Amino acid sequence: MIRRRIEDGTYATRTRVPSVIQLTNEFGIAHATAQKVLAGLRREGLTYTEPGLGSFVSERPTKSD
Repeated sequence: MIRRRIEDGTYATRTRVPSVIQLTNEFGIAHATAQKVLAGLRREGLTYTEPGLGSFVSERPTKSD
């Protein structure tokens, strides 16, 4: 769901994505599961983390002609 929101532009570049606690509340998932979701998005380059601030949507490369 978070990936879809990033890909469809619901979460714009450089905007904050939900925190672990927000994910657990919104989706009813375990804390560890929410951490894995955010870690997976980071590994895929979809998000980056600013210590003390949270996770943010990464810049996406633009398609060139």
